[in-house]
Amino acid sequence: MPKTLIVLLGPTAVGKTDISISLAKTINTEIISCDSRQFYNELNIGTAKPSANQLNEIKHHFIGNISIHDYYNVSKFEGEALEKLNEIFKVSEYAVMVGGSGLYIDAVCQGIDDLPEIDKELRTQILERFEKEGLESLRIELKRLDPEYYAIVDLKNKNRMLRAVETTLQTGKTYSSFRTSKKVERDFNVIKIGLNFDREALYERINLRVDLMIEAGLIEEAKAFFQYKNLNALNTVGYKELFSHFENEYSLEKAIELIKRNTRHYAKKQLTWFGRYDDINWFEPIRFSDILKFLNI
Repeated sequence: MPKTLIVLLGPTAVGKTDISISLAKTINTEIISCDSRQFYNELNIGTAKPSANQLNEIKHHFIGNISIHDYYNVSKFEGEALEKLNEIFKVSEYAVMVGGSGLYIDAVCQGIDDLPEIDKELRTQILERFEKEGLESLRIELKRLDPEYYAIVDLKNKNRMLRAVETTLQTGKTYSSFRTSKKVERDFNVIKIGLNFDREALYERINLRVDLMIEAGLIEEAKAFFQYKNLNALNTVGYKELFSHFENEYSLEKAIELIKRNTRHYAKKQLTWFGRYDDINWFEPIRFSDILKFLNI
């Protein structure tokens, strides 16, 4: 019989970590994290990593597994996560994957387009060019190289546009030509469990989480990595607002207010992404017994 991957997904601050640990304990398995910011070893408070006690409760994978200085992408994660799942499935009928990064969830559950590895020197040249020339220059270049992708990409998403430009320049083929969107059949079953609260309750949890992060030392953590503010890993809600505060763009009070607002916006984007799925079974996190009953375990 095929093994089963249980995917716990949902917006930030909804309580995925606690539920995933409880579930993994119940079915005696391990957890694969697909939170793209918790991969970074150096970042702890601002990425809401599980605590040391939580990590000791159950074995986690892909938490702090790379450096902020490393190049990492969803294709690498897909391959490494599938390898880890094969290991887990040798000793368990189930595995738990938890996170809110929709693209990474898609990669494991149904595969992603087979994009080429980009030459490091080319990537550096392109980054340096557009750091000097700005976002509008990047948009113009993308429109010239791949008008089809330009028509659908989020023109505020610098990283996605950079990926399209560098892929086209390296291969001579448009980025669009690599986007086949063919679903890959996995040799394991996938059950998706969505966690969410009503909007007011979720926003209250987000605001509280930010306050607790500040108390836990987020400001000091951001100061320690201010010198690396241009790295992709630090282009993250919680850090970038504080970096602007350090540069005297606005007060600390305003920075905290913006962290809360931008985290709420991020949660809305996550829910929009998950809205594309028709195979998510939604529960409130406080209904753990209902989740177990649904899973029949």
